[in-house]
Amino acid sequence: MKKTLFNAILSLSLIFLASFLVETDAQTIRGSIGTVKRGGAARATVVMDIPGGLHVNSSRPGSEYAIPTVVKASASGAKVGTVMYPRGKNRKLAFSEDTINVYEGRTAFTFNVAVPSNFKGGVLKIPVVVRYQACTDEVCYPPKNKEITLTARVK
Repeated sequence: MKKTLFNAILSLSLIFLASFLVETDAQTIRGSIGTVKRGGAARATVVMDIPGGLHVNSSRPGSEYAIPTVVKASASGAKVGTVMYPRGKNRKLAFSEDTINVYEGRTAFTFNVAVPSNFKGGVLKIPVVVRYQACTDEVCYPPKNKEITLTARVK
């Protein structure tokens, strides 16, 4: 009896853990920049795809307890501009008395990249870190960081 109960509890714990890992890692992040001319600039785009049933706190969630989404980009030998965050949607969620501003579905963040005329090399790599907190309508998961690298051809 004890062994059966232990196995049942262990199985349920593993199922919960697996669903937790899938839920919090379900967001995909990708980006693009294309080609940049020396002495010119281009717009970079980072896209977060958020599956149905989940949302991510916006860059300005409007709650002191909600962790905002932050996109950080840097480049060696080029200037990265300020990240432009989209407006989120105000939602009333089960765990909060107030509305929280969130992102749902496909969300794009943009910034400009300026390449100096004396840039050396034919490729520019731009590391990007996206910090976000995914939630359901009932619970929020621990915040995560996802890293990607945007690559631009320089002419």
